[in-house]
Amino acid sequence: MSNTNDDGANGQPPVGAKTALVTIIGRPSAGKSTFLNTASGEDIAIVSSYPQTTRNAIKGIVNTSLGQLVFVDTPGYHDSEKKMNLRMRAIVTDRLADADCILYVIDSTRPCGTEEQAIAALLKPHAQKTVVAVNKIDDARAKPAPALAFAQETLPDAHRIVPMSAKNDTGIDDVLRALFDLAPEAPHLYGEEFYTDQEVDFRIAEVIREQAMNRVSQELPHAIYVRISDMEMRTPNEMWVRAFLCVERESQKGILIGKGASLIKTIRVESIKKLRKIFPYRIDLDLQVKVDKNWRQKDSRLDKLIT
Repeated sequence: MSNTNDDGANGQPPVGAKTALVTIIGRPSAGKSTFLNTASGEDIAIVSSYPQTTRNAIKGIVNTSLGQLVFVDTPGYHDSEKKMNLRMRAIVTDRLADADCILYVIDSTRPCGTEEQAIAALLKPHAQKTVVAVNKIDDARAKPAPALAFAQETLPDAHRIVPMSAKNDTGIDDVLRALFDLAPEAPHLYGEEFYTDQEVDFRIAEVIREQAMNRVSQELPHAIYVRISDMEMRTPNEMWVRAFLCVERESQKGILIGKGASLIKTIRVESIKKLRKIFPYRIDLDLQVKVDKNWRQKDSRLDKLIT
């Protein structure tokens, strides 16, 4: 779908132009962030093979000839009573009522179990403004028929159910059109040059976290957060950043640094490479590892990290 710069007179949207705030919901690893990145054509949300990589409500803005969709990518909806997970679930539920429409992403490579039932029950009062996307239909493990049947049975009033592969850009335009069907005519919320509203420090921290998560295993990816302590524009073309990769235990610190500091060097170099593709200036990154013992149990820390 092509972009348009046809602004309406007196600050009004072009005739027929639409704008909607869209909440994305689904289980961990359903492909919500991959959808957002593919639909926008930008790396807005970080992606890894680990569930619950997304911890915050992240906005991605898609402008087409039909109007503007402002997506809010929420953390995976997961059945757990751990303090951090309860915080992330609250983000999901808080975003549903305010949304103009909802995109519910189902992973067709996994059976629709109790977590899927819980999400469907949560969405039932909002079914008429919900588009269901059955994702990963091109995966060898995919079983789209049961997922489609589940959606039809549990959300019979959903606006539309669309088969999709977010990774391979299959069915994305159909999903966008279904959402625009629900979108009201309204002025755009953002200028068409924007594809996200993330602050610079948040984007840098998320890129570093992504590079770290994709290079460690077991529980360690979930024990990592990134703190940006200093940022300074040293020249018009270079920003200096000091960042800390924070973990919960000393043993995790050693793993993240690696033998001869090899892993932390790799994370730094690969983060800089990706940041160069995002920002119009060079990022000079000073990256260190720090222990913040049992941070996932600290309300003060979670208040800052999960919003």
